[in-house]
Amino acid sequence: MKVILRTILVALVVVLFAPAALAEEAKAGAPKAKPAAKPATLVTMTPDELKWVPNPANADVMMAVAWGDPAKGPHGAFHKFKPGFTAGLHTHSADLHVAVISGTIITGTEGGPEKKLPPGSYEYQPHTVKHVTKCDTGSACVIFVVANGKFDLVPAEEKKEPKK
Repeated sequence: MKVILRTILVALVVVLFAPAALAEEAKAGAPKAKPAAKPATLVTMTPDELKWVPNPANADVMMAVAWGDPAKGPHGAFHKFKPGFTAGLHTHSADLHVAVISGTIITGTEGGPEKKLPPGSYEYQPHTVKHVTKCDTGSACVIFVVANGKFDLVPAEEKKEPKK
């Protein structure tokens, strides 16, 4: 009986004091915290400060990057389309969150109905969904896109007619 009580007492001491001892050991071996490089700052851009460049996926579309690098990974950017612009059925490698700023975007999935999205509208484009993107003929369209990866446009493969 004494052996059992002694074993329980030793186990209890280990359980109660081991975490504190391990924490002290970790603290002693941990690298010193680095001072913050510089404090966070507010980032602002007025329309005249945006740098519009041709979109690498389609030179007929202009792009102004707000943050990130669309050629390499996650980013946020404005995209400007001429009235009547059409991008045929395609996908993207990244998921896109789209907010319509001006003009009317027309979008639709493969085989699905098209929908007009006026300013203030939102669309989520999963990277696997084949869709069309158009700008209504009434005026130019501007959208803001937040992507979780690089920006590209992958044309959908056209269905081939069976040979007769």
